[in-house]
Amino acid sequence: MENNLLSFIIFAPLAGAVINWFVGRRLRNEKIIGFIACASVGISTIIAFYLALKSNGALRSTESIFDHLWTWIQVGRFRADFALAMDRLSGTYALFVTFVGFMIHLFAVGYMHGDRGFYRFFAFLNLFMFAMLTLILADNFLLMFVGWEGVGLCSYLLIGYYTDRKEAGNAAKKAFITNRVGDWGFVLGLMLVFYLTGSISFFEKPEHGVISALQAFAGMGVDPFTWKSLFAGGATSVAVLLFIGAVGKSAQIPLYVWLPDAMAGPTPVSALIHAATMVTAGVYMIVRCSAIYTHAPTAMFIVAVIGAATAIFAATIGLAQNDIKKVLAYSTVSQLGYMFLACGVGAFAAAIFHVITHAFFKALLFLGSGSVIHGMHHEQDMRRMGGLRKYMPITFATMLTGWLAISGIPIFAGFFSKDEILWKTWSAGEFSLPSPLWSKALWFVGAITALLTAVYMTRMMIMTFWGSERFREQDVDHQLEGDAAPAPHSVHEPHESPWVMTVPLIALAVLSTVGGFIGVPYALGSLFSDHPVSYIDQVLEPVLSHVPAGVPHSERAHAVDEMQWLSPKPQQLDGAPAVHALEGPAASAERAHSPEEIRQERFLAMVSVLIAALGIGVGWLIFQKRPLLQMPRILENKYYVDEIYDATIIKPIEVVSREGLWKLFDVGVIDGFLHSLGDAVTEGGRMVRHLQGGFVRSYAAIILIGALALIGLFAYFGAHTLGLAR
Repeated sequence: MENNLLSFIIFAPLAGAVINWFVGRRLRNEKIIGFIACASVGISTIIAFYLALKSNGALRSTESIFDHLWTWIQVGRFRADFALAMDRLSGTYALFVTFVGFMIHLFAVGYMHGDRGFYRFFAFLNLFMFAMLTLILADNFLLMFVGWEGVGLCSYLLIGYYTDRKEAGNAAKKAFITNRVGDWGFVLGLMLVFYLTGSISFFEKPEHGVISALQAFAGMGVDPFTWKSLFAGGATSVAVLLFIGAVGKSAQIPLYVWLPDAMAGPTPVSALIHAATMVTAGVYMIVRCSAIYTHAPTAMFIVAVIGAATAIFAATIGLAQNDIKKVLAYSTVSQLGYMFLACGVGAFAAAIFHVITHAFFKALLFLGSGSVIHGMHHEQDMRRMGGLRKYMPITFATMLTGWLAISGIPIFAGFFSKDEILWKTWSAGEFSLPSPLWSKALWFVGAITALLTAVYMTRMMIMTFWGSERFREQDVDHQLEGDAAPAPHSVHEPHESPWVMTVPLIALAVLSTVGGFIGVPYALGSLFSDHPVSYIDQVLEPVLSHVPAGVPHSERAHAVDEMQWLSPKPQQLDGAPAVHALEGPAASAERAHSPEEIRQERFLAMVSVLIAALGIGVGWLIFQKRPLLQMPRILENKYYVDEIYDATIIKPIEVVSREGLWKLFDVGVIDGFLHSLGDAVTEGGRMVRHLQGGFVRSYAAIILIGALALIGLFAYFGAHTLGLAR
């Protein structure tokens, strides 16, 4: 179904960026600039909700919405359209990205008040929304990559927004370069997709002769679960290459190092880019390509292990950070690990569910931290805070809901999505795991991560809102030295933020409280209803591929031909990407809920609640009495990963570049050759110039010598010719 309104979703923020850049910089009127920026995103939000939720909208119909703007590239059988598509997956993403983005824009109007680059900030923020929405609504890999690179560029501009701060510039460069490392994987994966399928489109377009690359993968055989499949050039190779791109964009091990440093940008940037939208682009891409990953069990195993490792690794670092934004940054890295863990075990709907709830509570927590920083006159060190709840009651109350949500306390949103991921991990089959023990091991890692999350978030809340008022003290602890020592500060009186900042906090607090009800699991919903419905599962079910059930490792290479869990032909909704249709045992496993499974899921949900309560209790007991308890130095210094990278990668590259490429090759070879050539020409000219002495007799002598030489030459050739004739 064609609908030209779809293009307004992406072009409204672009128009806002252009207007603010060219007009706002002349007006320098904050009210007009803020109105243009918020209104442009508001237009996108209204249109997205209309197209997704109307009677025949993307989320309520089996038909996707398209908007073909123009054919961008067509060479041979390669075709890339600048075309947009909203199906159930992209529609779901568009709803929370536009709404949360609008809330953050509104908050930023108050947060950035008085900043000299006000127009520039909102131009960049609008430009980011254009790039992110292009990434989401693209109907092919290449246009998605345009949005992918666009959000990387905007991230660079926004992280480095404070141009007078060296750490901001360094953080921006770090983010940009680290993402380029991941992007080479995305590009190679895109090329391999076209090589294998002859298409880069997510959707089939018979009228244009375009097939769906995802549908083509759905008709291929499943790769065997072997490490050799990584290099075989099939679905596993594609999946791993695309995952490398996701690792960079979504800050997973080993490319996570850019995200904590990105906190050098303004706090609304942290909320929009590094909590609610850009960093979840990698999750979106993998879920969009679920048809590829369900044919690549080895790749799914890698995704699950990297996700679990990142989750617990970042959680331990979050325990020891003193910058309020750094705590939330490592929390974001950890929660992203949860999402990839879900993707790795085939729980794609659970991953998207956690993306949504995470957007609510993490955007709330970041904006809440921004409100604290604003009220504390731009102080970010939690050791300089304490007792703020009576000075900032609205900020405290809203951040309280975010704390309970991320900790996993019922009925808050984070409980339902986190519990769903843990249950799907526990009950995962052997398709992407070497043995059943792996599902239990990954669940254990996820459970420990949940415990640590509750602990470090409790520590953050106590250091910020409870305890003694440390913001009036000149020095918190004279014994702290080096990196552990807080920076000098001026004594100040905290205050609550203005309404333009607190209204978004209240809206996000409501969503963080009730937002989880869109995906209540069957086992929990059946306690209160005879016909429980998980709306998120119901919406996403038609556009996701499913992990096959009960396929032995030895038979996976021939699963399509020999097993009956895949239908003979991939089923496709009108205008939707092709998906697997399950039959027989797998379908039953996917849809039926046995009493034993229900009991297990309820028991694990109870365990999750106990883990969250234990984490909060432990955090309260430890930090209520000793909020300034110094944590292990290795955690404070983030396992020295940045130092290791500097010593093993950055410094060697700098030395090779400086001593080898610059001094030896550039200066020695290239410059040396060019300088030698110039010197040779100069010396030659110096020698020849003596022929031009300015004396007529010299010129006459040269002419005479030249004439005699020519006569002699003619005489020689003439005699030689006569000799030959005789």
